[in-house]
Amino acid sequence: MPSFFRRGPGRVTPAEAARRTADGTAVLLDVREAAEWHAGHAPGAVHLPLSLLAGGASLPDAATGRPLVLICRSGHRSRQAARILTGRGAQAVDVVGGMSAWAAAGLPVHGRHGAAGTVA
Repeated sequence: MPSFFRRGPGRVTPAEAARRTADGTAVLLDVREAAEWHAGHAPGAVHLPLSLLAGGASLPDAATGRPLVLICRSGHRSRQAARILTGRGAQAVDVVGGMSAWAAAGLPVHGRHGAAGTVA
């Protein structure tokens, strides 16, 4: 289906998200809350909770003016965040299945100080 028929921002698989962010094409923006982030997140991800983003918070400097790949636990909040950000003019896609799918795909999850993390 041509992209002009699609509603809202696009979606990518965890593998595609890892590829786009590992090569520097895009920034992985994790929109989960602080406790979830601290339990475990993707290496190199930038954190901005959806609650702050929805309240009008600006993007972190590392994500400003860059294509964004949004991720949460299951994909629901990241989809909301992608819609908010595309409404602000950003290039944004979200990860189908979120961090749960990321971890299930065997991609790394780091906790505090780089230790092995969990998806919360």
